[in-house]
Amino acid sequence: MFTDPPTSLPQVIGFILVPNFSMIAFSSAVEPLRSANRMSGRDLYEWRIITIDGNPVAASSGLKFIPDYSSDTAGKLDALVVCAGAEVTHVKDDKIFAFLRRQERSGVKVGGICTGAHILARAGLLNDKRCTIHWENLPGFQEEFPELDARSDLFEIDGDRFTCAGGTAALDMMLHLISRQHGAEIGRAVAEQFILDRIRENHDKQRMELRARLGISHPKLIQVIAEMEQSIEEPLSQIELAQASNLSTRQLERLFRKYLGCTPTRYYLMMRLERARQLLAQTSMSILSVALACGFVSASHFSKCYREYFGRTPRAERAQSET
Repeated sequence: MFTDPPTSLPQVIGFILVPNFSMIAFSSAVEPLRSANRMSGRDLYEWRIITIDGNPVAASSGLKFIPDYSSDTAGKLDALVVCAGAEVTHVKDDKIFAFLRRQERSGVKVGGICTGAHILARAGLLNDKRCTIHWENLPGFQEEFPELDARSDLFEIDGDRFTCAGGTAALDMMLHLISRQHGAEIGRAVAEQFILDRIRENHDKQRMELRARLGISHPKLIQVIAEMEQSIEEPLSQIELAQASNLSTRQLERLFRKYLGCTPTRYYLMMRLERARQLLAQTSMSILSVALACGFVSASHFSKCYREYFGRTPRAERAQSET
């Protein structure tokens, strides 16, 4: 398992960077390893920065990183981490898939941070494994790989496969690794160095609670919006939403206008269109499939609503995301 104590030190962890990878996720994975070495006074971990061809690669911020190795010269690894970002669906280089499969066959523990799970899935390395991915990419990931056990947890460790969401989720996963491999005391010492008040568990939520995210506290309104988020593909009627929260339709209308400045119908439509935009950018699903996945009965109705809201057609949105 990824968290088993290593048989020898230092444990060598490779980080393969793909274009437009998330720098915060990458840093959140590397820095705990550096700090664990410092806190323990020993070389517990060694890390190697890898790109497929050995050439520099730019993060999503535009900053370029010079790798230590190419995939052909990476040497013996104990674990390999795929670092990806928002444009992960554009990564279609068969060399990276072949490299990951070779490493996995040789016994290397393979994982991904941020959207790295997408590349692992394309390589066929997440079959029969629990996995997770950044919350923004989760709906598209589930549509593209419906056979996989994709979850919304902060991180997932299933045998020799490990994945985590974006942002600082990699920090929690690595703190979990350090604590399991070298003791909770070192894990806590590293967490304190990073001024963390606690190490989050894998089942902690990726996103803020609706109350904090929306800046509202009305319990009935929060309940209705939660129902909407759970029913994107098969939208509920306004009557059904009101009944689920023991409200009249008039009360429901009043709440939405007071706190959100629009009708429930309009808010629900905007939510579904925002989901559609994510699917258009993050998957290769057809426009009709995206429309159906977001609760529209036809591609023409979907296109009309999309253009009215975003000022461009779904086809134009897809073309822009591919440039």
